[in-house]
Amino acid sequence: MNKLPPADWLVSENTRKIMSVLEGERPGSARFVGGCVRNTIMGRPVDDIDIATQILPKVVMTAMKAAGIRVVPTGIEHGTVTAILGDEPFEITTLRRDVETDGRRAVVAFTEDWREDAERRDFRLNALYADPDGTVHDPVGGGIEDALYGRVIFIGDGDQRLREDYLRILRFFRFNAWYGAGIDEEGLASCTRQKDGLSKIAAERIWKEFKKLLAAPQPADVVCKMEESGVLECILPWTSGTAHFVRVADLTADATQRFMALLPCDLEVVSQAASALRLSNKERARLETWAKFSAKINPASQRAEARAFIYHYGAQAFEDAIALHPGAAAQDVKNAAALAASWDNPKFPLGGDDALALGLKGQAIGAALRAAETDWIKSDFSLSREALLERLAKFRS
Repeated sequence: MNKLPPADWLVSENTRKIMSVLEGERPGSARFVGGCVRNTIMGRPVDDIDIATQILPKVVMTAMKAAGIRVVPTGIEHGTVTAILGDEPFEITTLRRDVETDGRRAVVAFTEDWREDAERRDFRLNALYADPDGTVHDPVGGGIEDALYGRVIFIGDGDQRLREDYLRILRFFRFNAWYGAGIDEEGLASCTRQKDGLSKIAAERIWKEFKKLLAAPQPADVVCKMEESGVLECILPWTSGTAHFVRVADLTADATQRFMALLPCDLEVVSQAASALRLSNKERARLETWAKFSAKINPASQRAEARAFIYHYGAQAFEDAIALHPGAAAQDVKNAAALAASWDNPKFPLGGDDALALGLKGQAIGAALRAAETDWIKSDFSLSREALLERLAKFRS
């Protein structure tokens, strides 16, 4: 392949303007790189446009500003700036070579050698470049074929690539989940040998990478390979194994539900996992709600029970409980999503003022309101305000 297939992003006005600024600064100095090139070859959507250039970062910023383009120094110490045209970001990075690596981060030096820049990348299919006219360059070789045939192969020696950055172990599995047509056994062996290096990686980075993997269309085979290699236990020592996960991954595309399926439904365990992986407060609350309350509902529950569960714990908790239930089928998950989307939680029509108006006092107010709300829920939220007031009145001393 000498040229990229036709692609809207390649000829868009914004893309052409960014490249013309770089070309105006120094002809032949800029190429598209990485995902946009890889995905275009694979016939997949392109979400981000990354550009590699021989121009130094400060010069890139000056040129963009002179052209009236907003530019942000998002990672200028590592050679990266982001040009923003309209609402579209373009990440522009000066060619680099590694000077020093410790498995977590690299000290880099700028270079003008395209091959040097390519050789510091992780996989051959990510080391593809394209000129503004779409001419493809494959400096390390094999990348074009890898993209065409769904092969995720390390550049050079896999163990060395991993020792440079152990997060690449998870990237190997993620890229296989999204793009691979079968795991490269040599790469898998390297990941197995180097798996203990994951202990050097920040928990936030591990969770971010693993969550992307879990969002892949069909991640089950890859996660099973992670289990066989011992990598899964390195990042998730609380795992209950992949048997439940394989079933759930086929029922739902929700990455968080798939993550739950790798854990026992135990509050202490999910809290430990959430803390260790530095999940957000929202993610943590979701996992803990599932662990605490999912046993209260199942796919065989009546619709009134389902609505009561949603009222107490929320629509997301209901969908999670059904999807994660051992007996759930695909239709159960669809029905749960439909009910959660179509039913708005009603507001309990009584309050403290109603109780006071009826002459209730002190602790009797709370007890009366709770009893009335319980009756209202049991009626599938059908009791009228008048009927509820009658029940409330019975608590007058």
